[in-house]
Amino acid sequence: MKIGEYEIVHLPKAQWEGTIIPMRYTTEEYFDVSIDNTANNYGIKMNLCKFDTPVTHYPEEYDFPDRLYQAHWEKAFAWGIVQDRDGKPELLACIETCPEEWSNRLMVTELWVHENLRRQGIGHALMAIAKEQVILEHRRAIILETQSCNVGAIRFYRREGFELIGFDSCCYSNRDMERKEVRLDLGYFPRKKQRVTREDVTIRPEEKSEYHKTEEVALRAFWNKYHLGCNEHLLVHKLRDSNVYLPQLSRVAVIDNEIVGVICYTRTSLQNGDQTKEILTFGPLCVAPEWQGCGIGGLLLEETLELARESGYEGVVIFGEPDYYPLHGFQTCDHFGITTGDGKNFDAFMGIEIVEQGLSSFGGKFCEPDIFEDLPEEENEEFTKQFDVPDKKQFPCQWD
Repeated sequence: MKIGEYEIVHLPKAQWEGTIIPMRYTTEEYFDVSIDNTANNYGIKMNLCKFDTPVTHYPEEYDFPDRLYQAHWEKAFAWGIVQDRDGKPELLACIETCPEEWSNRLMVTELWVHENLRRQGIGHALMAIAKEQVILEHRRAIILETQSCNVGAIRFYRREGFELIGFDSCCYSNRDMERKEVRLDLGYFPRKKQRVTREDVTIRPEEKSEYHKTEEVALRAFWNKYHLGCNEHLLVHKLRDSNVYLPQLSRVAVIDNEIVGVICYTRTSLQNGDQTKEILTFGPLCVAPEWQGCGIGGLLLEETLELARESGYEGVVIFGEPDYYPLHGFQTCDHFGITTGDGKNFDAFMGIEIVEQGLSSFGGKFCEPDIFEDLPEEENEEFTKQFDVPDKKQFPCQWD
């Protein structure tokens, strides 16, 4: 990802762990935090004030300077701008994030831009990475801390959509309020999605004139999610010419004449000894990012599984997200006595019986259609040139 002449890259832990971040800033202002205690109420005020003389804070004044990949951030991941200085990499800007798993929030643990690079959009670009990560990982908020005297940072975070969610009056010392350096906790909340109903969505077969738009929805839904970039849009493109594709079961979801979701079905089979049973698989099932979390995927599943039942199919086996598909009745395939072709079972390998015992009465090994593996990287790169694509970025949720 490039910002002017600078490129934002992933900062691998093996190389950057322990790097001190020179978090120096000078401020002329501070938010004066005061607490009014009464028997039944707490009153909290934060008033913007000016220091008599500018105040500078720098890493050397603390016994705990900011560092990348500190041990207590076990799942931290960092990006930044690096330049070569005398044959050694020098850090010019960085952002580090770490999931707070129990609350499903994403913490920005570090954000810094060198003084000479500020006001060039670099901080905004770094924060955009965290915002992309929170969407990819389906987290409910981004949280971070700053200090009541770091007014420049507070203004930046407010422009980025953050709001005050709390404070700690003795985080750094017992004199934080007196020193005018109170820890402030800020939060960013992605736009709350409204659930859609069946009446809000048109679910129908795809039209030929919509092929490119459907592929674009698949690209946007999966971009940077499991790999750098994605290839699901190429899969949608190639499926239409495959002899296993089932357009009579596949559907697009449309809202206000815009395609917002797609599900593509193919025929496949289970093999048990010398016996074979035809079943279904699907992929991709995807929803445009701005419509994810609104229930569109569930509506596509509900409608197409009923179509599959009416067409005489008894079960579906997929590789999918373990946190999503069980919400719609899918179970891991060991419940049905089914394994992958090489005899394995894992959380992402799931199935659903459209009719009772439609899978469990047969069991066996799942035979994934070859089309799902016929997606060469060179072909995908060439095909992707037809689309206006975002930058490829590394994220911790990716498989490789």
